[in-house]
Amino acid sequence: MMLALLIFPALMMFAVSFFKNKKAKFLLPVTSFVILLPMVKLFMLPKPYALWGSYLVADRLDTYVLLVSSIVGIGVTLALLTLEKHVRVSGNAYRRFYRFFAVFWIGLIVSILANHMGVYWIGLELATLSTVYMIKTNHTSAAHKEAWNYMIVGAIAISLVLFGIILMYASAKPVLGEDAMQFDLLLAHAKEIPSPFLFEMGFAIATVGMFVKMGFFPMNLWLANIERASFYPVAALFSGILESAVIIGFFRFSKIAMEVNYSHLFVFVFVYTLLTIFIVSFLIFRAKDFMRLFSLSGVEHMALIALFWVSGGTFAALLHFGAHAFLKPALFLSTGVLESNGKYRIAGALRGYVGKRGTMFWFLVSLFLLAIISLPPSPMFFSELYGFGAMITVAKESDHMLAMIGAILFLLILLSVIFYRFVAVYQSMKYEGKEEEKHVYTSEIFALLLFALALMALLLPQTFSYLRGIA
Repeated sequence: MMLALLIFPALMMFAVSFFKNKKAKFLLPVTSFVILLPMVKLFMLPKPYALWGSYLVADRLDTYVLLVSSIVGIGVTLALLTLEKHVRVSGNAYRRFYRFFAVFWIGLIVSILANHMGVYWIGLELATLSTVYMIKTNHTSAAHKEAWNYMIVGAIAISLVLFGIILMYASAKPVLGEDAMQFDLLLAHAKEIPSPFLFEMGFAIATVGMFVKMGFFPMNLWLANIERASFYPVAALFSGILESAVIIGFFRFSKIAMEVNYSHLFVFVFVYTLLTIFIVSFLIFRAKDFMRLFSLSGVEHMALIALFWVSGGTFAALLHFGAHAFLKPALFLSTGVLESNGKYRIAGALRGYVGKRGTMFWFLVSLFLLAIISLPPSPMFFSELYGFGAMITVAKESDHMLAMIGAILFLLILLSVIFYRFVAVYQSMKYEGKEEEKHVYTSEIFALLLFALALMALLLPQTFSYLRGIA
């Protein structure tokens, strides 16, 4: 029954997307609000809660990720109301966007709630394929080209994940039989796996696939190119929701890998994420427009989340995940206004706003820009504080403490480069360039306010307690 309630709003959205009446445009965001209702109900149920046997099981981590994703979905649909005010979009393309958003949402629910590696892969593939068509709603040659690029890169990444799953399944099958596909049983019997090397190989291959899907090394630019070519709400969905389905898979697999061989896991993830942040920091420094700047920054934050998670900073990783899921879509949705008339100009982007809506817009965007670089009291300030604290704890317990401390200092230097770039961008937006009149609409302000309130909710003591409970 609960599973039907979770899927019903998406089915309703899919059906409404075929209505050609102009009023359907306002009905579609309502279906997005309806998604939140069963999510809140699921959030309040005792955990673990079986939705479909042992295949779909909700726990505290699942429901947190789904609740965050549903709030992001509402913000995106609010901004979609004024999409045609900023870019050229036909009514048919607008309805098709919602049609595939509904399919995307079903895939997201399946992948996040999956307690089975095969079911997780199916949900992730469904979410991936639906986003290809959402990219193509922008009828330009660049968008169509990037949609094909995404199809190719996504196919490579998802194939790596599938091959990794096969190896992990094969490593545990002598102990668990056909149940070796279940996350909970794999975690419970991780130390009994007779072929740990085979499992670690499978984990490494699957992790590379998941990391590639999030724009990690060696494919750092494909995600930024896609988000630049597509409509800005698509970029918000990528950063705030699709990456949630990918990172939760990493969380699940890495918890098992920690039990198999923690030191191998930590070194592999630490080197991979450090290399990713090293490349991304200089790409951010050279970014010339908002979409690329925000997209590359998202890769950096997802790398930090993975690093904090394997360092034992589960609380820090989940807090950082929530902050990123709200901040990055808010900034992507703001680009429709910041890039006035399709001109990708950073200088003066926060100038030229009039009235209460204009004042509120530049104030909120300023706060989001400063929060994304972890200035207090941003949730990211606290998550990085706790996350780096967890890394120092790992370093103290390591046989190579000096090397670990040196690597952490190097990471902080790279983050300082990103910090400097964002401060320079903010100063240029606020104090340089010519003023051009820009229009802000009510639904856009409501979307940004929703994200601002969600960020404030992350700082509540009750939220901290809940996230520590997951840890």
